[in-house]
Amino acid sequence: MNKRGQETRTRIKTCACSLFAEKGFNQVTMKDICEASGLSRGGLYNHYESTRQIFQELLKDMQNNQARAFDQKIRQNQPATSILDDILEVYREEMLDGRSSLSLAFYEFFSIHQACGKENSLQEQYLLSVNTWKNLIQYGIDRQEFREVDTDAIIDLLLFSYQGVRMYSKLMPVDKEIPSRILGEIKKQLVRSDSDGNHI
Repeated sequence: MNKRGQETRTRIKTCACSLFAEKGFNQVTMKDICEASGLSRGGLYNHYESTRQIFQELLKDMQNNQARAFDQKIRQNQPATSILDDILEVYREEMLDGRSSLSLAFYEFFSIHQACGKENSLQEQYLLSVNTWKNLIQYGIDRQEFREVDTDAIIDLLLFSYQGVRMYSKLMPVDKEIPSRILGEIKKQLVRSDSDGNHI
C-alpha cells in the first residue's frame, strides 16, 4: 500500500476510534465513519468492509504499539523502572479518561464475537498483553530492579484493575486517586526499595 493509502487508513481508524469510544461498538455504522472521516462511501469501502474489520485492526494496532514500545526500550537497555513509570502513567491517564475509553466497545464487540461461536480473540489479546508484561517484569528482575514476584498475580492485578476502572469511568466519575492508589501499590510490589539493598 502506498503512503497516501496508509494515511487514509490511519485517518479512518482515528475517526472510528473516537466514535467507538463515544458510542460503543454496536451503535457505530460505516455511514458514521464516512461522515467523521470525510470519505465517500466508496472511499471507505475501498479500505474496509465493515466496522468489525476496522475495530479488529484498531485492537491489533494498540497491542502491537505497546509491545513495540516495550521491546524498543528494552533493546535500548533503559532502566526497567523508567519503562514501568512511563507505561503506568499512560495507564493512569487512560483510567481517568472515560471519554476515550474503548471498554464498552470491547465488551460489545467481543460479546457479539462469542455469541457467533467464533474463536476467542479477546483471549488472544489478553495473552499478548500478558506476554508483553512478562517480558518487562523478567527484564526488571534480571537487572535486579524488580523483586522476585508472583508475575502472574501482578499481571492479573494490573490488567484487570486497569480494564475495570476504565469500564467504571464510562459509567460514573472516577476519583483521580483511585488509579494512583492501584498503580502505586502494584509498583510498590514490583520495584525494589532501599530496604532490599538495591534500587528504589
